[in-house]
Amino acid sequence: MDKRHAQIESWGRYPRVQPSKVAPVFWRHELPDLDAFEQPVLPYAYGRSYGDSCLNAGGVSLDVSNLRRFISFDKEEGLLCCEAGVSLAEVLDLIVPQGWFLPVSPGTKFVSVGGAIANDIHGKNHHKAGTFGCHVTRFELLRSDGERVICTPYKNSELFKATIGGLGLTGLILWAEFRLKPINGPYITMDRIRYGSLAAFMELADASDADFEYTVAWIDCLASGKELGRGIFMRGNHERSAQYAHKPLPGKLPLAVPFDFPSFTLNSFTIKAFNTAYYHAQLRDNVHKIVPYEPFFYPLDAIHNWNRMYGRRGFFQYQCVVPYDNGYEVMMDILRRISRSGEGSFLVVLKKFGDIPSPGMLSFPRPGLTLALDFANKGKKTLRLLDELDQVVRESGGAVYPAKDARMTAESFQSYYPQWKDFAQYVDPKFSSSFWRRVTAPVSSAPSLTGV
Repeated sequence: MDKRHAQIESWGRYPRVQPSKVAPVFWRHELPDLDAFEQPVLPYAYGRSYGDSCLNAGGVSLDVSNLRRFISFDKEEGLLCCEAGVSLAEVLDLIVPQGWFLPVSPGTKFVSVGGAIANDIHGKNHHKAGTFGCHVTRFELLRSDGERVICTPYKNSELFKATIGGLGLTGLILWAEFRLKPINGPYITMDRIRYGSLAAFMELADASDADFEYTVAWIDCLASGKELGRGIFMRGNHERSAQYAHKPLPGKLPLAVPFDFPSFTLNSFTIKAFNTAYYHAQLRDNVHKIVPYEPFFYPLDAIHNWNRMYGRRGFFQYQCVVPYDNGYEVMMDILRRISRSGEGSFLVVLKKFGDIPSPGMLSFPRPGLTLALDFANKGKKTLRLLDELDQVVRESGGAVYPAKDARMTAESFQSYYPQWKDFAQYVDPKFSSSFWRRVTAPVSSAPSLTGV
């Protein structure tokens, strides 16, 4: 198949870009001469970033999804080494039956190990385990001059720090080694607690941090008044009983969204109806049960192509973090603005980040409250709201997650990540992305996307 003119998109389906070429990488010992390409290059695996951090309009997209071989697995120490294109789904299929789990996992298992490093992913256990990069022991990086660099926290350490959370800009990760987490079995002991306000969330989160490894909340973002911030708080630990250690996992019923939903399907009325029904669907305020790990960590992975629910225009995912100093007041302000706008979402996640420092220079997580939600792409109306939220986040001293962004201005990015100039010295001169060009443009002439 000739991929030279293939169209590439991210999971948010906006923007769609046309690379000059899609160049497959099949073998880590037979690699293309990156410096020979006339256009800038960027790695691309499964396109699960939401915005344009994985896109390279007019450039070369290095398809690394074929670099999916396991290299070594120390079953005693829980140390796994694999090529960068291996997906977390493939890692889980290998390690869970042998008593190990990912140290950190995002909300989908269909991301590559290289992408997990490049975006320094985080999960429901940030307060206990930090980011994925905290567990990476080493990796090999191919630079465009042909040099292959082994990076560890102690060897080529600055390049190691730049690559973790470095959005694929420091070179091509060929393979990586990282530490796993021991578990007794594939089940999770979980509490689902219905609560009535943001203040109640704060109390639950504070009370759960010490005893629960995984904590997260679903938020009804269209609630208002005294119920602002209400939702379902979920917390869990790996089940340790012998009864569940070898209990087979149930079979999976594959679901899929077979077509793009019409744009009118998701509106303030349908979203409000769903949110209200979901909030009240749980008959008791507190439900305790033991569940397989997949529906706990990856509920949306059970619905293939769920992004089609937002139609052909796609959607914007927005994730921000605001510091604890004034986090409650700022989050109340953000939720009020979203509720008033009617631009709500049924996929809204709120959690606390802990104080474990990320190793990456450009990593997103930091102590504070983090909110993530999807907005259907309604053009200027949606973009105005997101610009408004950006301003609130900037003024609070917070940040927006680059891996989920498709529209922040250069001014916002450079405010969120003042260390970007230090990071830029480690960017490979041949590597670039649509995101990087957008957010490092001179602030006075940063491109506008308000014409969507």
